[in-house]
Amino acid sequence: MTTVLSSLNQALHRAFAEDERVYLIGEDLLDPYGGAFKVARGLSTAYPGRVLTTPVSEAGILGVGTGMALRGLRPVVEVMFGDFVTLITDQLVNHAAKFRAMYNGQVAVPLVVRTPMGGRRGYGPTHSQSLEKLFLGVPGLRVLAPCALGVSGALLHRAILESQDPVLFVENKLLYGLDIYEEAEGELTVTIAEEGTQSQENSSLAGDFPAPTYLVRVNGAPEPQVTLAAYGYMTELARQALLQLAYEREIFAELIVPTQLSPFRVEAIAASARSTGRLLTVEEGTVSLGWGAEVAAQVAERLGPRLAALRRLGAPDRAIPASGPLEEALLPGVEGIVDAAVGMI
Repeated sequence: MTTVLSSLNQALHRAFAEDERVYLIGEDLLDPYGGAFKVARGLSTAYPGRVLTTPVSEAGILGVGTGMALRGLRPVVEVMFGDFVTLITDQLVNHAAKFRAMYNGQVAVPLVVRTPMGGRRGYGPTHSQSLEKLFLGVPGLRVLAPCALGVSGALLHRAILESQDPVLFVENKLLYGLDIYEEAEGELTVTIAEEGTQSQENSSLAGDFPAPTYLVRVNGAPEPQVTLAAYGYMTELARQALLQLAYEREIFAELIVPTQLSPFRVEAIAASARSTGRLLTVEEGTVSLGWGAEVAAQVAERLGPRLAALRRLGAPDRAIPASGPLEEALLPGVEGIVDAAVGMI
């Protein structure tokens, strides 16, 4: 079996081998350490001149990466913890994402920022957050979130070699150890509902490439009664809830999983919700003003009274505790997803 971690690592090695313009910069990347979560393991040994370890200055790292991209390289920046994306905001939002528009399309910034997000590891309030919602809707910036349903490395490989504009690549920490889901060995059917290209949706982005949206159903189940929408690691919890709902409650759902969070395409989720009449969004980040709120708003605008029930599930607006039991109680889990879906039925 291939894990999400090994898939991402292999994608980096492929990108380095295929294009000498690819560089990796960030903190503690050199072997034998290979980065805080080991996604970069082996790269500095195989490509010693193209893995650059840096001082602890996320803003500086992103500034260097932006300059490298402007000069024709394809840098990958690793931000050690997703919580630290607050330190790159000016460089990413006000510079890298804006340069194409500011210079009338005469420059490109093919920069990928990889960062691990999320909690459930007891790292406390400043190392456990899911902050990707801060970057959704930023013109000129694409936000991707891999999951274990498809080959995560393929998405990263495309982002590195095909994008002409900056990409924020959000890797939930608990995804790393998960095996890539093999449909033949499971109880679920996984199909691609939509390829998710965006060039017609947002002309400020260039270098388009597919970022799939997955549709998941229980094998042999009747027509679904509720739509679940999730991304990242919450996909795994929603997958478990899907099975529990079917086998223990005889409530049948389908799960829609986008890997591109921004620019957002709502068509696949809206099509499912139109069929089921019920939509439950699931995210690990704080629920207020988040991804689920935007999904809910867009679906409600499209379907109006045809949508019988609509609910968002996420973390409350509180700091994440360092205590394992308190953290688990704060973040949405399988039982919370099941209870919310049952309540909608």
